[in-house]
Amino acid sequence: MSEESAPGGNEQPLIAHLLELRLRLLRIITGIAICFLPLAYFSKEIYTWMAKPLLRLLPAGSSMIATEVAAPFFAPIKLAGILAIAGAMPWILYQVWAFVAPGLYRSERRLVGPLLVSSTLLFYAGVAFAYFLVLPNVFRFLVGIAPEGVAVMTDINKYLDFILTLFLAFGLAFETPVAIVLLVRTGFVTPAQLAARRDYVLVGVFVVAAVLTPPDVLSQTLLAVPAYLLYEVGILVSRWIGPGQAVANDATADKPAA
Repeated sequence: MSEESAPGGNEQPLIAHLLELRLRLLRIITGIAICFLPLAYFSKEIYTWMAKPLLRLLPAGSSMIATEVAAPFFAPIKLAGILAIAGAMPWILYQVWAFVAPGLYRSERRLVGPLLVSSTLLFYAGVAFAYFLVLPNVFRFLVGIAPEGVAVMTDINKYLDFILTLFLAFGLAFETPVAIVLLVRTGFVTPAQLAARRDYVLVGVFVVAAVLTPPDVLSQTLLAVPAYLLYEVGILVSRWIGPGQAVANDATADKPAA
């Protein structure tokens, strides 16, 4: 990197960056593996816990089914792998941060750390919100509308794909404040412009929620309302933080004295 783009002003050869990248990737894989091993051992119990929002609503004698021969093994293992990545996310983000931090300006380093922490916590909050509040209401609706004589017995793979889609949707929706702060800091928009588009955003979040959630008003509202409120939170935070400073100022501040 050049003296004006790197705080230290020392350019490293490409091989040094590649070696550093390999080290960070190995540490990421190791962290995921450490999380995966205990989760894989208890994968059946974890899957049962994940299935509770539906199982507790099924009629007596009903259960989930496996329509593929290897599904009873692969579905819990797949869930364990995804949870391992989610659980290791703070470690993964730290490794990414450690790799890119030397090339950031001082003001960028001060901002990226809190953004990484807040984005991780917000994603976890979105997943928890979906599991404890949204899934029970969604399954209550779906089981309640089943025609007379139809037994609700979903496939374990289909169920896993369904809840993971909802977890991802709510996790990303809860990232709205972080996305807004980044847009404002990079100069793409201003808080005033975001505030002026409130009506379009309100309609947009309900449309997106209708696509991502089952066809009931309750689950759509449970996704759209928090997403819009977090949009407002993002505007407030971006006003408090303010727009990004000029790059030239940072380069001058970080440049070593002659």
